Amino acid sequence: MQAYLLHEAGGVDNLILSEIDTPTPKADEVLIETKAISINPVDVKIREMPKLLDQVYGTDRPLILGWDIAGVVTAVGQEVTDFKEGDKVFGLINFPGHGNAYAEYLTAPAEQLAKIPDNISFEEAGATTLAALTALQVLEPRIKPGDKVLIHAGSGGVGHFAVQIAKDIGAYVISTSSADNRDFVLSLGADEHIDYKTQDFEEIVSDLDFVLDAIGGEVLEKSLRVTKDGKSIISLPTPEFSDKAKEYAQQHNIDVSFFNVTSNGDDMHTLKKMLEEGTLKTHVSKTFPFTELADAHRQVESNRTVGKTIVKV
Repeated sequence: MQAYLLHEAGGVDNLILSEIDTPTPKADEVLIETKAISINPVDVKIREMPKLLDQVYGTDRPLILGWDIAGVVTAVGQEVTDFKEGDKVFGLINFPGHGNAYAEYLTAPAEQLAKIPDNISFEEAGATTLAALTALQVLEPRIKPGDKVLIHAGSGGVGHFAVQIAKDIGAYVISTSSADNRDFVLSLGADEHIDYKTQDFEEIVSDLDFVLDAIGGEVLEKSLRVTKDGKSIISLPTPEFSDKAKEYAQQHNIDVSFFNVTSNGDDMHTLKKMLEEGTLKTHVSKTFPFTELADAHRQVESNRTVGKTIVKV
C-alpha cells in the first residue's frame, strides 16, 4: 500500500509518498481501507516542529502522521463484534499518539469508531472527527441551556462545529469571524456575529458564561475581561498563558485552561447521531486527492480555511 512517511520534522516536502506493507489488525482492531482523511492545524504543527514531533512520537522514525479518517472495514480482529467487513466507519484514531492516517489502509481500535450514517459522505464523515470531538468534549460538560457563550473563529474547523453544538445544547451563541464569513456563521445558528477585523468584541459583549478561544494571546486576555467571575474559558492554541492572563483569572476566579481532545468511541456515536438527525452539519471547503496531500497541508497553513480541508484517497 501507499502511505506518507515522515523521517524528520520540517516542510511539506518531508512528507514522502512511499510503498509499505499493509498492516494486520490486532484482536481488538479493524483494518480500514481509507476513503477520506481530514487535515488539522495540529497535523501541520507536529509535522514542522521537531520538539513537538518528539513529544508526540518519541524517537520512532519514519512515521505516518494523521488521525482523522473515514473508510471501509476490510478485516476484523477476532475480538471485534461491533463491526464487520464492508461497514463504513469514521473516527479519531489513537489521538494523541500513532494514528497512521496518511495511508491507503490503517488499523484502528474498534472502540474508537462509529458507523457512518447513510446520509453522510466519506468526506463529511472524515471531517467530523478531531475538530468535532474537540467542540463536543469542550462544550458538553461546561455549558447548559441559557448560557451566554462566545466562540472565537466560528467559521473554522472547531468553531463551526462548536457553534452548532452550543446551539443544540441551548446556549445563546456569539461568534467572531471575518465579515466575509458572517452569513456562514449565522447559518450555523449563531445568535450574534462580530467581525474581528472591524469590531472590538470586548466592547460589544459582557457577562459571558463561557468562552471557547481558538486564537490565544491578546484575544484570550480580552476574553477574560468579558467573562463573569467564577466562569470558565477553554483556550486551544497553547497550554502556556501570559502572566497577565493568569493574574486576572486568579483575581476573578475564572478557570482558564488548555484542552486536548482524546479519541473516544462513545463521543463518536454522539456525533453520528447528530449527523443522522441533522443537528450537526459538516462544511468541507477544500478537497484534495491523496497525491496532493502536501497541498492540503499548505491550505491548512494559510489559516483561511472555512470549515474543513479533506484529502480523498
